[in-house]
Amino acid sequence: MSTPESTGSPVHVESAEHLDELVSDNDVVLVDYYADWCGPCKMLEPTVEEIAEETDAAVLKVDIDELQELAQEQGIRSVPTLQFYHNGDQAKQVIGVQDKDDLVEIIDQLSN
Repeated sequence: MSTPESTGSPVHVESAEHLDELVSDNDVVLVDYYADWCGPCKMLEPTVEEIAEETDAAVLKVDIDELQELAQEQGIRSVPTLQFYHNGDQAKQVIGVQDKDDLVEIIDQLSN
């Protein structure tokens, strides 16, 4: 399918419609739900940026304070929460700081 709007770096989601469009336009998508005040989110940020640069997955970031309604619709109760999509469908969700290798492994599994 198509590549994310900003190849090699995370794309900041601007609305629920924007999220839907990006999820349906890309084969494998990682969505990082975060908040600026969240310490663990800041710890995870370099990992998410590296994944955007090093994998073919579209990497999206959702600020839960800016998009509270979207976060509620997605059932986000804590941050960071990472959702993985494959061909438009949510395939997995993980909560909290994760090891880069584990996240890349999930993306690789969804890509094959």
